[in-house]
Amino acid sequence: MPPAADTTASPRTGARPQTERPSAPAKYLGVLFAVAIAAAAVNLRPVVTSLGPLLDPVRADLGMSSTLAGLLAAVPSLCFALFGFLAPAAARRIGPIAVITAGMGAITAGVLARSFAGGTAEFLLLTALALAGVAVSNVLLPVVIKRYFPEKVGPMIGLYSMALSAGTALAALVSVPLTSALGGDWRYGLGVWAGLGALALVLWLPVLIAKRERGERAGSAGAPAKLPITRSRTAWAMAGYFGLQATGAYVVMGFLSKIFQDSGIDKGTSGALLAVTMVIGVPVSFVLPNLAARRGDQRLFVVVLASFGIAGYAGLAFAPAGAPWVWAVLVGLSNCAFPLVLTMIGLRARTAGGVAQLSVFAQGVGYLISIPGPILVGWIYQATGRWYGPLGFLALLLVPQMLFGLRAARARHVEDEAVHPVERVKA
Repeated sequence: MPPAADTTASPRTGARPQTERPSAPAKYLGVLFAVAIAAAAVNLRPVVTSLGPLLDPVRADLGMSSTLAGLLAAVPSLCFALFGFLAPAAARRIGPIAVITAGMGAITAGVLARSFAGGTAEFLLLTALALAGVAVSNVLLPVVIKRYFPEKVGPMIGLYSMALSAGTALAALVSVPLTSALGGDWRYGLGVWAGLGALALVLWLPVLIAKRERGERAGSAGAPAKLPITRSRTAWAMAGYFGLQATGAYVVMGFLSKIFQDSGIDKGTSGALLAVTMVIGVPVSFVLPNLAARRGDQRLFVVVLASFGIAGYAGLAFAPAGAPWVWAVLVGLSNCAFPLVLTMIGLRARTAGGVAQLSVFAQGVGYLISIPGPILVGWIYQATGRWYGPLGFLALLLVPQMLFGLRAARARHVEDEAVHPVERVKA
């Protein structure tokens, strides 16, 4: 009988079976942990997407050129690469939960402080502080999910992706009207987003106290020895795919509102269009990982998403004001390569340790690959004064992105390729 099974002691040890239901405090802590993960994910993009619709007043006030604006769009990739590589070492020393908690503090402080910046250099430096918090959280949140929710990785990755997309869209949608409601000063419109970071920090502090992670044990959790990951062709393909999708995503977040405004669309509507581009990822981020995980091979998704991007960039280049909502949706669907690549990272490794190492490698190298793209887009636009060149460049990048994605999407495991490269070549 089920009640007896729950309370009968083990014949050998006299202890209760390990399958008993978790206690009420454990359930509440699990719910709090899930909410904290969602709150952290919400904070991973407003640092960038709140700036896009307000880029013109920020540039005018700080005396920022188009090339420097392109550099600003590249700062996220630079920070994500640099601090993403450092995140595992920090996690081994103090634990991933502590690092993520510190990341929420960095986001809060950086977003708030940059709203008081008096010049471009100061603004870039404080933005980098916030992005450092985003970077370490980017890398470690999937690892925390894998460790503490091993039976619910799919739903938790879906929650994480949805919350990230929701935060991205929210910042893009309300930055302009919120700034207007606060008196029209961009400093208030950007600084108010520190409130989201403060809320996430408040949620992570009790999780940090409850979990009591310590040093090397917390960072490694019995993970296997480091893989020679650079031997894996799948790892390199994943990094290339991640880097090229990040290039398109950060150019879109940094410049899409400007593209629409230059076509005669007002600031409020351009912000709403950017929000549509981001919010389309909310339902797709929930559905796509589950669909992709059911297939051993994700190449079909790679091709379809790239095709959406080519169509969207073509529409933006030749008729941006003709069907702006259609172009926004198409570009948004193309940017759903992000939840796809996160899913593939989880599928291309056999173990949690392999997933962590592949995540660090793919994101670190990928973000390095993405750094020149936004700078080049800003330079092309400043040189030509038109968006044909930058949008053509983005459409062209989708070709190698697709090729890398087709290789990364094949049913392979990096442990096999890294440890047995000869067998990999024969296969």
